[in-house]
This record gives sequence, C-alpha cells and structure tokens, in this order.
Amino acid sequence: MTVIPATDSATHAAIEIPGLGKITVPIGLFINNEWVLPTKGQTFTVVDPSTALPIVDVAHAMAEDVDRAVHAARAAFETTWGNNVSGAHRGNLLNKLADLMDRDVATIAALESLDAGKGISVATSGDVPESANCLRYYAGMADKVHGQTIDQFGGKKLAYTLNQPIGVCGQIIPWNYPLMMWAWKVAPALAAGCTVVMKPSELTPLSALYMCDLIKEAGFPAGVVNTVPGLGSTAGEAISRHLDIDKVAFTGSVATGRRISVAAAESNLKKVTLELGGKSPALVFPSADLDQAANWLGLGIFYNSGQDCCASSRVYVHDSVYDKFVSLLKLKAETCKVGLPSDENTSFGPLISAGQRDKVLSYIDSAREEGATITAGGKRWAQAEGFFVEPTVLTDVNQNMKVVREEIFGPVVAVGKFSTEEEGVHLANDTPYGLAGAVFSSDASQVTRVAAKINAGTIWINNYCALSNGVPFGGFKQSGIGRELGTAGIEAYTQIKGVHHNLTEVMSWPF
Repeated sequence: MTVIPATDSATHAAIEIPGLGKITVPIGLFINNEWVLPTKGQTFTVVDPSTALPIVDVAHAMAEDVDRAVHAARAAFETTWGNNVSGAHRGNLLNKLADLMDRDVATIAALESLDAGKGISVATSGDVPESANCLRYYAGMADKVHGQTIDQFGGKKLAYTLNQPIGVCGQIIPWNYPLMMWAWKVAPALAAGCTVVMKPSELTPLSALYMCDLIKEAGFPAGVVNTVPGLGSTAGEAISRHLDIDKVAFTGSVATGRRISVAAAESNLKKVTLELGGKSPALVFPSADLDQAANWLGLGIFYNSGQDCCASSRVYVHDSVYDKFVSLLKLKAETCKVGLPSDENTSFGPLISAGQRDKVLSYIDSAREEGATITAGGKRWAQAEGFFVEPTVLTDVNQNMKVVREEIFGPVVAVGKFSTEEEGVHLANDTPYGLAGAVFSSDASQVTRVAAKINAGTIWINNYCALSNGVPFGGFKQSGIGRELGTAGIEAYTQIKGVHHNLTEVMSWPF
C-alpha cells in the first residue's frame, strides 16, 4: 500500500485503493466540525489485514484531545442541538447524511474493505447500505420521542413526563463492523438530541473518519459529532472517566466492558450501555431442513470471518442426524469464498490482525490437545500473506473444552450432540454469555417452546444473523447491559423527567 504525503494539510493523506486509485482520506481529529492535530502530535499505524502492510498513520487522541471534544459537544448540546432544535430537523439531517452515504457508497465500501478486510462486494451490498438504512430508521423516529400525560388526580393537579436527551455521549466502537457499529450508536444518539464524542477502533478508524466530512456536508452544527481516534488505554479511558460525559456506549469484549463500567462508576456515575461478547448456541432437531440449517449456521460462523459477537460458535445437533449435519457443515466450510478483500467474489477475508489470527490458531491447537477432531480447516490459509485462518469445524467436543467455554471471535465452530430437548436447552444455556441463539426444527410448537427457554437477547428460528434496525439487540448475563436498535435504541439515549403541575391544591402552614 502506497502512502503519499498530504498536500492540503497534516490531517489528510492520499492512499491508493484497488479500483478507485488515489483518494484523500482524513487522518486527524474531528472536533467542532474542524480537522485538528492531536495535542501531543502522536499517531498510530493502520494495517491492511489482507497483506500485513501499513496503510496510513492516524492521529492519536490523548486525554487533552478528548477534553476538547467534550467541550465542543457540551457547547453544541446547550445551544444548537439537544432541546434547542426540533426532532423533525434532526431527522432531516440524518436523512441527508444517509443520502450522502448512498452517493459515496463506492468510496466508503472500499475504505471498509481495505481497513477491516471485508470482501468489497460484502461491504458494498451489506455494510454501507445497512448503515445508511439505520440512519434513516432513526431519522423517522427523531420527531416521535415523547412522554405521557397523567391525569388521574381528581382535578387537583396534572402530571406529565418529558423524554429528554441524556446529553454528551461517549461512544466506543469495535473493529469487526466499523461502519455499522458507528451507525448503530450515532444514529439513535443524534435522533434523540444527544451530542457525540466517538472513538473508533485503532485498527479500523478510516470509515468513521470519512463520515465526519459527510457530517459537516450534511449540515450538522459544529460540535454535534466529534471523533477522537486512539487506543483504548488513552482515548477510551479518557472518555470512560470524563466528568462531563453523561453516558458511554461500548461494543466489545466483556473484559473491556467491565473496565468501562468501573471507570464510569468511579468518575461521575455516567450511564452505561454495553454490548459485549457471546458464545451463541444453535440447536438442530431431527425435523429440521438440515441443508438449510447448515447454510444458515455456516453463515452464522463464517460471515465476517467469524469476527462477530453473535456468531453461531456452538452448534448442538440431535444425535440421530449428527453425522449427516456435520458432513453438510464440513462442505460449507470447504466451499467458502476465501480470498483477498478486493476480489468481488470474496465473502471470507482475513482476520483483523496478526494477534487475532494467532489467538484463533491457539484455540484450535487447544481443541486438538483436548481431544477434539479438526473436521475442516484448522490452519492458516496459505494463499495470501495476510491474517487468514481457514473456516474450521471442530467435532468430538465436550462442555469443558476451552473452545466451547470461551469466545474465540474467529471462524471456528464446535459441533456437539444432544439426545433430548431438555438436554439441548441445558447445553445451550451452559455458558456465562447470553447474546444470541437459534433453533432449527419444523415443529412449530417445539421452536416456540425452545426459543422461550434459551437465555439470550436474540433468538433466530430456522435462520441466523438476520438482524433488523427495528428489532432491539443486546445481551443477557455477561453479554451486556441495555439494547441497541429498535425503539429501545433511541430510548437508551433519553431520560424521563416527571413534571407535577398543581391546579387546585393549597398548602396550609404549619403543615
């Protein structure tokens, strides 16, 4: 990857992208609708996961830079945003932003593909349009946030509630879906009237930075959205502990979610929404369409190269159809379209980093050492220099294995057996996680019954990975706190104020 020194400023750089040629991308901090340099002048390097080569150096925000962003966000919240503008106006701006994404879909998708290792066709047809649709969903809700009137006091008083924006919100997003996680957080926050200080992952900041220019072009007031790329230990820690941030929303690991909760509690007890890890189970019953189940569960574990918090990483199959299902899933693994992200045919690209690749391979090694069978995959994909791991199917597993207990965050599925419905539900729930799950069966009563018994925030019946902007998403147990998407997503950025209006009561004294 060739990096050309910027000609316009130190906050932008030109990079060469396959199919688009040289394009100029922002690499600075976006504060108060301006591109600025970090106070201490530090940077970090973004790497192409398909080649292991550097793409560009990006500004590294420190606590002082986060503070600048928070001041800008607070000023905007109190003057040009928040309760100072109508919900309809906020919705119009979100729609304009979505239109700009449609206009620039080729560029945004290319950045997402380059930065995160996604197949270009996947980014073009999936990540970018779905993110724009999320903006439009919340644009439609921006003028529909309202409270209640409570008239139950015999004429003595009138009470009503106001659903008001929380205020300045820090948002920390992961690297597996950089643009979609940006949209999931920014869209409801802006629709509700909040302002944002956004920290994209240091591994994949390019699409979030590109969106800042579109934010300004769409007409959002200065300070409404600010972006401070940096490490979790610097920018992320500063956001979590800042005394003038009213809420922090985070998607990522359970360990980091715990640290953010502690930091929020030890600072100003800011509100926290956490979407954390998962070890999602799927139950396949004898009456299921096994080929369709294998297709859906192959999608569930191999989409995005397995780097998905709700990936179908634990599959339990009724022992009467186990061997047949395993043979089908093995075929799906062996026919995945593995390749370079720039190839239009690629649907399975590299993992995000060398560290992630090595972590996944170490889990496969542990499975082998503990007695599991590597039925498909199990090693590096040798046809590229990047961070590729083959789609992997593990069989002969048990509940005590690391690959069954711990989140791998890679293209590795453990396939176990069950004999009865009760045993299957027990195995599904035998985990500290509770993000998602699935049931495959043609018995309508069974799927309804089992879906209710699996302890997870999302359950798919005879499908997998089919999310919708209108349906809330979040976890049970250690998979998180709160919900994103749907009406719950915008409610997470509001707080309720009860107002008591005296009509006839007179206060005597002494009381």
